[in-house]
Amino acid sequence: MDKKTLGRTGKQISSIALGTGTFGREINEEDSYRIMDHCLDKGITFFDTAEAYGGGQARENRKKSLGVDDIRETTGEMSSSERMIGSWMNARGVRDQITLCTKISGGRGKPEEIQRALAASLDRLQTDHVEIYKMHSPDPNTPIAETLDAMTTEKRSGRISVCIGGANYDTAQVQEVLDVANAKGYDRFEITQPNYNLAVSGAQDSLFPLCQKEQIAVTPYSPLGAGFLTGKYTTDKTNIPPRTRMDVAPSHIDIYFNDRSFRIMEKLKEKASELDVPVVQLAMAWPMTHPTVTAVLVGAREIRHIDNAIAAYQMALDPDLRAEMSAWN
Repeated sequence: MDKKTLGRTGKQISSIALGTGTFGREINEEDSYRIMDHCLDKGITFFDTAEAYGGGQARENRKKSLGVDDIRETTGEMSSSERMIGSWMNARGVRDQITLCTKISGGRGKPEEIQRALAASLDRLQTDHVEIYKMHSPDPNTPIAETLDAMTTEKRSGRISVCIGGANYDTAQVQEVLDVANAKGYDRFEITQPNYNLAVSGAQDSLFPLCQKEQIAVTPYSPLGAGFLTGKYTTDKTNIPPRTRMDVAPSHIDIYFNDRSFRIMEKLKEKASELDVPVVQLAMAWPMTHPTVTAVLVGAREIRHIDNAIAAYQMALDPDLRAEMSAWN
């Protein structure tokens, strides 16, 4: 797997990253080990997780947002993703081969929250450091200076060894981080993680140019739109396949189930049929070939999902074809 440089840090990361939100949510521990083994064998060594990735959290979120108290996950364990990764790294003895990113949940940017959350994540991951630590989303109730101060302290302590960053930050929020870090001498974000795919492409309009200008690594998630761009869903919201992302995390339905997204999905199917390539590979190749993208996070429930991502990366999408697909928006 090709390597790319993570912003200004000089750190080399694999051009495909394993997103591990499925661990304990859609797949069990045995299957997660199988997927991580396969990734390592294929040279995918950048693993992305978060304290919020757990079967227990998914179950709680569904109960809170929908009032539905049922069991759809493989486990009710909280933060199961971090714990499974830690157990796997320890069992395989491969910690030094993995570039590890984890995140503190959104709305928790106070220094004491960051300190406690990072300590808990390191305990579950069975390691004394992570290479990258991110805010999972901005905290509107905590001044960004306080958050950066705390994250800078953790970086200088060595518990974060490469850099800090943020997921789901818009252009104005990233700019604020840069301004405050520069004014006060804190570490700035060197990596950002937006949602980016054919159906949700807004990040490329202003966030990507800012990141390119400031040499901030861009590692987007959901290249398949939480599974929407596989073509498995219909406009009938009551007919969601069990154990899929839309089933265990129904909040994604509000993002993707709209006329525009279904229109793009039809265009994608037509073009894939014309080119005689799988829909999922063509969909993933589009975000992978944006010149600002450093690495794309790919979630998986099966080994073939990883192989599809590798095949998509190797397609090296023709610029004219990419431009045609971009016009669907």
